Amino acid sequence: MKRFCQTLELRDDPEMIDKYCEAHAHVWPEIQAGIREVGILDMQIYRLGTRLFMIMDTVDDFDFVADNARLASLPRQAEWEAYVAQFQGCDPAAPSTAKWRLMEKIFELEKPESL
Repeated sequence: MKRFCQTLELRDDPEMIDKYCEAHAHVWPEIQAGIREVGILDMQIYRLGTRLFMIMDTVDDFDFVADNARLASLPRQAEWEAYVAQFQGCDPAAPSTAKWRLMEKIFELEKPESL
């Protein structure tokens, strides 16, 4: 399994943030199906103020660029991206991979061999 962590800034507007959170409480079925279809096993988004943090766990052979491009071409994905772009503090015309910025892992607590 691969893990990708990404961040994105929302517009600094409490009403828009509430709408963004509400949209993610009811993600369209086609979007969820597409996420799974390209090899994303789990996706979680956390929020602190206007800052979002996404954890994305994928299959081992997931190619971040190619598989995200494939995801962007699936049914209703462009419509979803356009819808949520109104809440995001970035260029609405940018692809998702340009909005959601990959984060660098700087620490990992390894599992001990034995206790």
